[in-house]
Amino acid sequence: MHIDVSSMVKPRSVAIIGASAKRSAQGNVVINNLKDWGFDGSIVPVHPTADMIEGFRAVNSVQYLEAGTDLAVVAIPAVQVATTLRDLEASGVRAAMIFTNGFSTEDERALRKFGTDSRLIVHGPNCMGLLNFSNAIPLYPARPSLRLRPGKVALVAQSGSAAISVMNSTTVGFSKVITVGSEFQVSAADYLRWLASDDETTVIGVVAESIKNAAAFAKAAECVHSAGKSLIVLKVGRSETGVAATQAHTGALATSSDAYNSFFRETDIATVADYDELIASLECAAVSPKMAPGKGVAIVGISGGQTALACDLAEAQNVSVAAFGEATSQQLHRWLPGSSGRNPVDFGATINVASDEMTEAMRVIIRDEAVGAVVALQDSQESMNPFTRRNYQATFDAYAHAGRSGKPVVVISPTAENVDVELRALLNENRVALIRGIPAGLRAVANLAKGTVGRAGAWASARQTNESPNDTITELKREVMQCVGTLDAELSFRLLRAYEIPLVKSVVVPDFETARHRASEIGYPMVVKIASRDIQHRSDIGAVVLNVLDDAGLSDAIMRIARNVATAAPAASVDGYELQEQFVGDLEAMAGFTSAAPFGPMLVMGTGGTLVELTADRAVGLAPLDQQQARDLLRQTKLFRRLNGYRNLMPKTDITELAELGAKLSRLASDFEGILEACDVNPILVRRETGELRVVDALFIRLQGGSDAGMK
Repeated sequence: MHIDVSSMVKPRSVAIIGASAKRSAQGNVVINNLKDWGFDGSIVPVHPTADMIEGFRAVNSVQYLEAGTDLAVVAIPAVQVATTLRDLEASGVRAAMIFTNGFSTEDERALRKFGTDSRLIVHGPNCMGLLNFSNAIPLYPARPSLRLRPGKVALVAQSGSAAISVMNSTTVGFSKVITVGSEFQVSAADYLRWLASDDETTVIGVVAESIKNAAAFAKAAECVHSAGKSLIVLKVGRSETGVAATQAHTGALATSSDAYNSFFRETDIATVADYDELIASLECAAVSPKMAPGKGVAIVGISGGQTALACDLAEAQNVSVAAFGEATSQQLHRWLPGSSGRNPVDFGATINVASDEMTEAMRVIIRDEAVGAVVALQDSQESMNPFTRRNYQATFDAYAHAGRSGKPVVVISPTAENVDVELRALLNENRVALIRGIPAGLRAVANLAKGTVGRAGAWASARQTNESPNDTITELKREVMQCVGTLDAELSFRLLRAYEIPLVKSVVVPDFETARHRASEIGYPMVVKIASRDIQHRSDIGAVVLNVLDDAGLSDAIMRIARNVATAAPAASVDGYELQEQFVGDLEAMAGFTSAAPFGPMLVMGTGGTLVELTADRAVGLAPLDQQQARDLLRQTKLFRRLNGYRNLMPKTDITELAELGAKLSRLASDFEGILEACDVNPILVRRETGELRVVDALFIRLQGGSDAGMK
């Protein structure tokens, strides 16, 4: 549910709980900030004994606050917070902003429950509040930098120190800076939705340590995009080695970084890798128009070395460099005699190029249909000699003139040194951004094309489809919920059959005599394997025998497997022996999924077999995926290149069945969200040309501590 945060962003009455009558506590700093910024609402300190604090009349208890007070700022010891929140709710206060940290596990649990059940809106805890520059409302427990000024950029950060770093390093003006802290109730998504409708905000940056609710975040992003505003996210803390510590291959192949990358890619949300890229993207989006998706960049400059370096870095960042059309090349030859007529364009290669010729060349480049934006490499450091600065004036004038075209024109000063203030003002007046550093600048330009196609809302909607499961799926859910750890082979195969995923013929038998009697159900040649939920990767311990041709071979295979298991895994619980059809394939694929909260299950597809982790050929996407999305996923893998006839190693092979399997498995993953932790379907044997396939092995792992959420 979306929470309206208006009472925190634009309060008219603020109570301060935690100001001191004798020293400068956080509450005192908040009061003085409000006073210094000219806050024209009411300020009411709450103190058990004092009559006046910082020149404002105090009340001695929360119960004496007027009903309807918009906001209470809470800066008191952790042990007092829960009681204070209950008193605030009883007094009719609308919202509370909690600066406090250091809660015990028990206190944290109680506060989260309070936030779930209470009508009081709770921001934080463990935050530094917010700064509303547009309306001069600093609800902030520190003294902000004096260089900060109002503008059109908003910043939402979980970390207060992250907000300080960005505020103190960027040249843009801010509308709002919001630190959300631990998000016990109100989240970044709530503020994004509010900012989407804020007339004072056109660009929003987010520094996220985690995302509380993926669907809510995606919906909020869609609100921002639909309003024509830019959204740029820096996700920190991506270094975990696995989404789920499982025994499935998928747990080793997929990381939390994969999950976040998939989410941002599928929702078309712009991302950055560090503070420098975030600052560059904010500065660029604050000045430049949006870039049409699917277009490339044109790179120009007066130095061939700098433009070549920009092309190298663009390739490394997957930023597309546009290929000029023939008409563009011909006209460039006209205005820039001696130039290549191709991208990148080196103005310095044309002797004594005049300002009007450069301006005309820029006009030609901008008109090219393949060009979505122009990147100009130009030294702009504030340390330039004034004579050099004057020499560059004609070049800057040409870029400024090009900025009026309607397409983004971005000047990048090649290093991260501060740039000339007058040059920035000249360019910004003409909608040309001036960015420090080539890698950060290129990322900023690429981000101008994000959020223009409405994918975030579609992503959220796809995950809210509540199709009623059929009776078979409902019964399977009940069975799986009774399991602990790894599911047995029989139940695993029933799960796959319920989703019409092609399997090899298979039976589980307790001993050789039963195996001999049931061998005709499978037929020779066959494969024999141990059936044990305690042994996940059976080939590793010699518990798989291929090419069993007759009853004698069947007897030998069972005895050999029994010896190997007794040696390698003597404590394993053995259900018997699995007899499988020996389906002959030409290539081994794998598919699987793993739990990737808060996004739901993450599907993994790629090259399979015993070397699956060593080859690590995989692509990932968040479930559910349709057949086309699964096909697109496969196209990212080396497996697809082989299936597509790479170097004629095998005939070109149809991937329809493999894409269908991926889509069906992703639906299974979504249906069993909250019940299954991971799945590993490996190997999937695929036949050349036709793409006919069979699943040979499947490993399903019950979610530890899983609830009955999947039954709802």
